[in-house]
Amino acid sequence: MQRENTTLRIDVGEVLSSKNSKLAKIIPNFVIAFLKRLVHQDEINDLLERAGHKEGAEFIQAALERLRISYTDSGFDKLDKSGRYIFASNHPLGGLDGMILIKLITEKFGSVKVLGNDLICHIKPISSLFVPVNKHGMQNRTIITEMNSVFESDTPVLYFPAGLCSRKKSGEICDLPWHKSFVSYALKFGRDIVPVHFSGKNSNRFYRSANIRTALGIKFNYEMLLLPDEMFRQKGRSFEIKAGEPITYDNLKNSNKSASQWAEDIKQATYKLSTL
Repeated sequence: MQRENTTLRIDVGEVLSSKNSKLAKIIPNFVIAFLKRLVHQDEINDLLERAGHKEGAEFIQAALERLRISYTDSGFDKLDKSGRYIFASNHPLGGLDGMILIKLITEKFGSVKVLGNDLICHIKPISSLFVPVNKHGMQNRTIITEMNSVFESDTPVLYFPAGLCSRKKSGEICDLPWHKSFVSYALKFGRDIVPVHFSGKNSNRFYRSANIRTALGIKFNYEMLLLPDEMFRQKGRSFEIKAGEPITYDNLKNSNKSASQWAEDIKQATYKLSTL
């Protein structure tokens, strides 16, 4: 699908103002300039200028080609193309993994919706793919209604149960604990869950920043500001993506396990895929 060929741009200052206008007014200009470089604003805007007329998975394809990203996949072709799936994936990269999975699932199943950070919706060519989730506050009624509508539909849903991307603890790169909400949604709307493992990692700089923040007791995840730069550092890389056997709605419904227990079991099943 293609959109009208209009000029699209992102502006860090405008994004900050939309999130917190009072804070944006007191941030010095040199800090804004630093943030623009950190998130690769010029490179993103160049991509928007060249491919902004494309939309959804087509725009993502253009972005992946620009980054020279490739991948291999296994397990997806064994799935029922008419299945009502929640694809529950680990989240090693925090952005690029979502883009690749959107492309892959769209190719295999025709469409996909992603529950993602509401900041991503500032990138207009892909905003229609996302149900915006506010990571730093309550969801409004409109968002909740949209989420319910997506889960009631037959559209595949991509879900990152950890919420945030993987961190490095004791030398091991692994997701934070998985939230149970994806299991609750599967039970409420009669969906099967497909565990998905995505290979990949960010730089040691990213993990050090996250660990320092945690050690200092700082709640704001400032390392998220590094994620656009982390994405551009992945240029030329290849990734491996594996889908496991679906956990059916009937299995979820007829089990004595709690949603939290299921979330942990599915997380473990996801990481076991990496060894197969």
